[in-house]
Amino acid sequence: MTGTNTAINLSVFGIFVLLTLYIVYRASTRNVSASDYYAAGSSFTGTQNGIALSGDFLSAASFLGISGAIAVNGYDGFLYSIGWVVAWLIGLMLIAERLRNTGRYTMGDVMAFRMRQRPVRAAAANATLVISLFYMIAQMAGAGGLMALLLDVHSTVGQAIIIAVVGIVMVLYVLVGGMKGTTWVQIIKAILLILSVSLLTIFLIGKFGFDMSAMLDRATQKSPLGEAVLSPGVKYGASDLSKIDFLSLALALVLGTASLPHVLMRFYTVPNAKEARRSVVWATWMMVIFYSCTLVIGFGAMALVGTDKITGAPGGENSAAPLLAFQIGGTVLLGIVCAVAFATILAVVAGLTLTASASFAHDVYANVIKHGEANPRDEVRVARITAVCVGVLAIVGGIAANGQNIAFLVALAFALAASANLPTLLYSLFWKRFNTRGTLWSIYGGLTSCVLLIVFSPAISGSKSSMFPDADFSYFPLSNPGIVSIPLSFLAGFLGTILSKEPADPAKQSEMEVRGLTGIGSGLR
Repeated sequence: MTGTNTAINLSVFGIFVLLTLYIVYRASTRNVSASDYYAAGSSFTGTQNGIALSGDFLSAASFLGISGAIAVNGYDGFLYSIGWVVAWLIGLMLIAERLRNTGRYTMGDVMAFRMRQRPVRAAAANATLVISLFYMIAQMAGAGGLMALLLDVHSTVGQAIIIAVVGIVMVLYVLVGGMKGTTWVQIIKAILLILSVSLLTIFLIGKFGFDMSAMLDRATQKSPLGEAVLSPGVKYGASDLSKIDFLSLALALVLGTASLPHVLMRFYTVPNAKEARRSVVWATWMMVIFYSCTLVIGFGAMALVGTDKITGAPGGENSAAPLLAFQIGGTVLLGIVCAVAFATILAVVAGLTLTASASFAHDVYANVIKHGEANPRDEVRVARITAVCVGVLAIVGGIAANGQNIAFLVALAFALAASANLPTLLYSLFWKRFNTRGTLWSIYGGLTSCVLLIVFSPAISGSKSSMFPDADFSYFPLSNPGIVSIPLSFLAGFLGTILSKEPADPAKQSEMEVRGLTGIGSGLR
């Protein structure tokens, strides 16, 4: 369809995979303890971790999904970007410093700090696994669509094989490199991604004589929606229900970022709270640059490729950026952009796999099954076995979700994170009376309500864009459940606490407060 030279495209991608696998292998030689495997020995600087944070966060949804959403829906597609940039302020002001000082390896360390360990750690691990799987399924679906375009593979079996290969490579990253190797992969990928989108943006504006107005005029001519794509309301705003759906999406994006397990885990890779704050500042500026570029790339794809051609290509909306690259720079630029996008998927999925496996091994195996007395070597071995199991589940889910818009799928993962994790974290860090029952009600209340509402939403059935378009059990009218499940989780945590006769532990509360503010007693450098 694009005249793709498969050999060139695969060569660019192959070089990246071999280079990063070598780096992961070199980093793995220094993985001598559980701290090295889970948190890279807290050895990264704030700058390095900030770049890695952006590499961990800037996923296929960011690069392929958002540029595609803008290319098809115009202004409304850019709303994802605004939500994700603003969201980092919550992480900077409320979460980063206290989380870094209070925990060691996982989110469960913070949630269980002054609670009964076994039930709370099990709940935190369950939430982490569900959220990570949702997020991974979206990335795997993106890999299928991307390689379908890159290799011109149209068969379902062919795309399924591609998704399986992605799963195998990302599991290798985690098994061999741990957090240290995965972090270096994310740093390299983030730099490549920012350079790629920046150069693509400059080339694109240059095509129109560095005149943005000329590009936007062409875009409105090539879109069946005309000038409506330059204003809000194409996707969200046509009805009162769509406005509520947008508000729900915005809540999920803004509140979900600061509670994603794989983002939170990155704060443990720096030596102190100051570096954790610096990480968020660096990550935020990387986001600003990246999302500013995606706005230009999205409208540029609409102008040069055309909405109809994008929606009709293998991968649908997700093919906008690769098709634009081919239009501007031919086969070589297409190969580079596809390779960078594929590297993006690999790096993000590796981070998610590491987080899910660490949560099970550290929270469930070491603290629930072994009562906090697990041998560190056995704990790391369990983490590696879990990584393989999680990889298999992600492959199966990615095959089932192939063809869906990635940004939309990721937004559901954000709703899960904001529902299950954020209320519990905020209550744990700032409410002295919060207790074990409140923690469990908050986690399970948010997680269960969000999953159920997703299952019975138009995202799963009842419309042409649903995962199961031929079925209809969409009893809940909103595509994103955040506006219901997030307040419900806050309410459940509050009610669970005040209805419980179990008193909070004032000594543990005082210790957590001092440790959260100063870092004294954290056991990390």
